[in-house]
Amino acid sequence: VQLQASGGGFVQPGGSLRLACEASGFTLDYYSIGWFRQAPGKEREGVSCISSRGRSTYFAESVKGRFTISRDNAKNTVYLHMNSLKPEDTAEYYCAGVDGKCYREYGWYEVWGQGTLVTVSS
Repeated sequence: VQLQASGGGFVQPGGSLRLACEASGFTLDYYSIGWFRQAPGKEREGVSCISSRGRSTYFAESVKGRFTISRDNAKNTVYLHMNSLKPEDTAEYYCAGVDGKCYREYGWYEVWGQGTLVTVSS
């Protein structure tokens, strides 16, 4: 039972990336999936979340209007679409699953993937 995050990389300011979070060993159908990030020397922060059926989403104020989130339960995958990236978006990004609704606090999440590094720099 695990989540696999991918899609990170190096991008210039204003660029875009799409992160993917794929589940293996279980189905995502009943899980809300959150994305979190942690920059060096900073605390982990919630970025976005999508409910199990995709009817409810959450975005941190710092990414509203720039990031979107979607899910394809047939592919057992959740995507974080990141546009207009800024240097302050540089961080290790993690996805996590919770059997239930979205939570902003990472402590509620039960299943975690390894991080994928996003670097935004000119």
